[in-house]
Amino acid sequence: MMSQFRGPLAIAAVSLTVPLIATVTQSAPSAPSASSATPAASPKPAAPATSAAPSKPAKPSAKPGPTKAPSAVPAVQDYDAASGPGWKPQRSTRVVVAPDNSRALADEGKLLAQELKRGFSAAGSGRAGDIELALKPGGAPESYTLTVRDGRVRVTGADEAGVFYGTRTVKQALAADGRLSEGVVRDKPAKPQRGVMLDTARKHFSADWIEDTVREMGDLKLNQLGLHFSDDQGFRIASDSHPEVVSQQHLTKAEVRRIVKLAESRHITVIPEIDSPGHLGAVMDAHPELQLRDAQGVPARGAVDIANPDSARIVDDLLSEYAGLFPGRYVHLGGDEYQALTKRNPEASYPGLAREAVRKYGPNAKIQDLATGWLNDRAATLRPHGKSLKAWNDGLHAGGVVKADQDREVEYWTGKEIGAREPQEYLSEGRKLVNANDEYLYYVLGEPNTFTYPTGRRIYESWTPLVLRGTTPVPARYADQILGGRLAIWCDLSNAQTQEQVARGIHLPMRALAQKTWDSGKPALDWEGFKALAERTG
Repeated sequence: MMSQFRGPLAIAAVSLTVPLIATVTQSAPSAPSASSATPAASPKPAAPATSAAPSKPAKPSAKPGPTKAPSAVPAVQDYDAASGPGWKPQRSTRVVVAPDNSRALADEGKLLAQELKRGFSAAGSGRAGDIELALKPGGAPESYTLTVRDGRVRVTGADEAGVFYGTRTVKQALAADGRLSEGVVRDKPAKPQRGVMLDTARKHFSADWIEDTVREMGDLKLNQLGLHFSDDQGFRIASDSHPEVVSQQHLTKAEVRRIVKLAESRHITVIPEIDSPGHLGAVMDAHPELQLRDAQGVPARGAVDIANPDSARIVDDLLSEYAGLFPGRYVHLGGDEYQALTKRNPEASYPGLAREAVRKYGPNAKIQDLATGWLNDRAATLRPHGKSLKAWNDGLHAGGVVKADQDREVEYWTGKEIGAREPQEYLSEGRKLVNANDEYLYYVLGEPNTFTYPTGRRIYESWTPLVLRGTTPVPARYADQILGGRLAIWCDLSNAQTQEQVARGIHLPMRALAQKTWDSGKPALDWEGFKALAERTG
C-alpha cells in the first residue's frame, strides 16, 4: 500500500505538564486558514484565585495557549473556546473508558491508545493528562462532545459511533497541530449515509486494499462501504450454493468476514450488491440457458430472462446465502440498465417477456411491470433476514400497474439513461434518495464515454447533497429526504489504473465528500486551505 496516503497517522508523543485551571467560555473565533501560521488571538488568562489564608497566596494560573478549533476532516461544526493552556499528550497519558461503558467502548479506547502509543484503562478513573471516553445517551445519532478542560480530554457520544468520531477528531488534531485547544466541540453529521461504493466485479481488489480503504473511511467519519461484486465481467465472492459462478480471482468468505469485522469496528456498514436483472453476465457464463434473447434470438448483454423461473431461483439462492455473510442493515438490489427496457418497443422486441407480464399482472401489464415485480420479489426474499433494500434510480419506473416497494431507497446516479426520471419525481412520491450523481461522484477507470475523473476541488466547491442530477440542486424543501452521498468507483476499463493509482485518485475526492456530507453548508476554508488541512491530518 502507499504509505503516502494509507499508513496510520504518525503522532509524536510530547511531554507536557498541564496545571489545573478554571476555563472561561467565550465566543468561538472564525476558523483560520489551514495554511495560516498566525494563531487566533488568545483569550485573557483567568484571574488568580484568592486564598482564605493570607499567609498562603494563590498560585497564578497557567498562561493560556493559542485557541483554535481542532483541525479535522470533516471540520467540526461547533467550537466554544475557553481560556487555558490546552492539552498535549504526556508520557503518562492514558485512554480511559468510563466504568459503565467498559465493554461498549473497549474497541474505541484500545484503537486510540494504540494509535497514540499510550496506555489503555478499561473502567478506570481519569486523571490529569488522560483522554476519557464515555457514552451520554440522548443526543443525535453519531453525535459527540469533545471537552478540553482541567488538563484532560473528555469525549462523550450519544452512541458508540459518536464516541468513535470524537476519537477521530482527537487523532487528526494531534497529527495536524500536536495539541488541542481549551474549550468544547459539539459535532454531528448532517447526513446519516456517507460512503464509498467499490466495483469489485470488473476489477478484483485485494482484501488488504479494501481494509486499508475501510481504515481511511473510518478516520473521515464515512459510514457505508458498498461492494458491487457481481457483474458481466466477474463474480468476486466465494459461494457455497453456486460455486460455478465464482470468478478465479475473488474474495474468500474468510476475507469478507475479516473486512466486515474491521468495518464494524470503524462503525461502517458493508452493503453487498448483486445487480439484477441486468449485469448478470458472470452468472450466465455458467448458466447460458438463463440468457435473455430477443425475437430474433439475439442475446441481450448481461440481461437474465426474468420470464424463466430458474433465473429467480439462482439469484434468490445467492441473495439468501450472502444475507448472513453481510450482517448489516442494507442490501443493494441493483435494477439498472435492464437491456429489454432500452428498446424503442420492448414488447415487440421481447414477446416472451411481454406474455409473461400479462399472465402475471393482467392485460395492461408491460415488461417494465415484470421488471418491477422482479425487484419486489427479490426484496421479499431478503425481508425475512431483516434487510432494508436499495436500488438504482433507473430500476424504479414511472407509471405501470406494478409499483416498486415504497420503502426502497433510491440511489440516484444519472439522468442520462433511457427512461431516467428527474430526481424530483422520486422525491415527490415521498421516496428517500442517496446522492451518487455521476456528474461529480463517479470515478470510472479509464474515463470511458463522457466520464472524467472527479476532483476533490469540484466536489468541495460545487456539489452538495441537493445536487442529484447534473449541476442543478433540487429545492431545499427535499433536504430531509436526501440521506447522504456516495463516491462510486467503477472499473469499466479495469486495467486503466492499478489499485495504488485508484487510492491516489480517490484521496481528495473522499475527503471532499466527507466534508460535504458531514456539513452540507458552505465550508469555512477555501479549497487550498482545505487541501492543506487534508494533507496535515492524513
